[in-house]
Amino acid sequence: MSQDNPKLFISYCWSSEEHEQWVLDLATELREAGIDVFLDKWDLKEGQDALKFMEKMVTDPKIKKVAIICDHTYVEKADKRTGGVGTETQIISPEIYAKEDQNKFVVIVAERDENGKACLPTYYKSRIFIDLSESDSYATNFEKLLRWIYDKPLYQKPEIGKIPEFLSETNSIKLGTSVKCKRALDAIRNNKGYANGALDEYFQTFVENLEKFRISNAEGEFDDEVIKNIDNFLPYRNESITIFLTVAQYRNIPETWQQLHKFFENLIPYMYSPERTIARKKTDFDNFRFIIHELFLYAISSLLKYECFDAVAYLIRQHYFVEKNNEYNRNIMKPFTIFFQYMSSLDRRNERLKLGRTSLRADLLKQRSETSGIKFMQLMQSDFILFIRDCLDAIKYQQHQFWWPTTLLYIERHNGTLEIFARAQSKEYFSKINCIFDIGEKKDFILLFEAFKKEELTIPSWGFFSLKPNPEILLGFEKLATRP
Repeated sequence: MSQDNPKLFISYCWSSEEHEQWVLDLATELREAGIDVFLDKWDLKEGQDALKFMEKMVTDPKIKKVAIICDHTYVEKADKRTGGVGTETQIISPEIYAKEDQNKFVVIVAERDENGKACLPTYYKSRIFIDLSESDSYATNFEKLLRWIYDKPLYQKPEIGKIPEFLSETNSIKLGTSVKCKRALDAIRNNKGYANGALDEYFQTFVENLEKFRISNAEGEFDDEVIKNIDNFLPYRNESITIFLTVAQYRNIPETWQQLHKFFENLIPYMYSPERTIARKKTDFDNFRFIIHELFLYAISSLLKYECFDAVAYLIRQHYFVEKNNEYNRNIMKPFTIFFQYMSSLDRRNERLKLGRTSLRADLLKQRSETSGIKFMQLMQSDFILFIRDCLDAIKYQQHQFWWPTTLLYIERHNGTLEIFARAQSKEYFSKINCIFDIGEKKDFILLFEAFKKEELTIPSWGFFSLKPNPEILLGFEKLATRP
């Protein structure tokens, strides 16, 4: 046997012939799994010192693991300190209580009492055990035993990362929304009469204080400041997601849709230079363009998660008021696509640092999704829906496409139909999501596919990867509305 084979000592009680055979079978299984088992029936011969054999479990440095097989007889003798089990208990207990590393011993439950409770000695009551008493879970728990012996746990603690920059910054920006966020969440969840007012207060404070995140007098490279800025914003993005999810779950009513619409409308000026100000470079607002685009994606994703399809349709259907500024020479109404604006600073960063990334914006959205509570796949689904709706509007109103589904750069890893469209195989479900696309029937998508084929509409592509012919696949068009 190789020196790499772990050595395991088995402590048990001769309760009955049946139990002894159960222990012998377990020991045999463990031997077959590459474990060097020490068992009295194999290793304690006539004339040898039984006490010395028992002490071997703590005195032999090569024995790293001890399995204590517990049935009701073992527990009784261990607690009363009688017989060989009592002697072994006196040996084991000091080892368990005195050493910081308690990973050497584990109880294997072979039997439960008449009340269904695991048979455990008193000294072991608070410790985690492995239950092999039930045949239904034997295979799963035997694997746990093997993993414990080999020190190969199923769940490995990941390497610790670096502290988020927004926590390490002594002068980190405070948005001042925490108290109002908690008040709004409580009011919404408990359906209090002032819920609308509390939500408005949160949104107003958010919009007013977002000015604190404006980048001015940047030191060093501007793209570094953009990355640092949006990193500092992360806790407030997460706070907003909590608001979006709570609204979707508890307050899916037209009044709230209007509040969400007004909230995003009030964020628009941050993406542009105001009128009558000294002209600034468009990159000066790139941090806001990323933040607001990300917030809009999460708002849509939150509403879709709770199937608030009418709310999504409202935010997409209703245009947004844009005041006259240095980019627009008059007041104007713009569709939802205004929330996607190009960010040249990230392209500059990619080039300057020679990162060779296809899209830093997509990378950032994916990385930041890990702390959002919403899966990145849900974010990609929202992005795809917004893209399709923009394409349908482009056909209907004979206009250009404006929404670029940045996150779909990562959709190549998903070859099937997106969840919302898979569910829409049901005619009933399909009728519920129609409002999002402002269509009446399945065949209304055909004009979209024809426009793609004629290249009247652009199918997104990134380097060597293109969505073509994925739009039809992601929509699951063939199976849409084919079941009741």
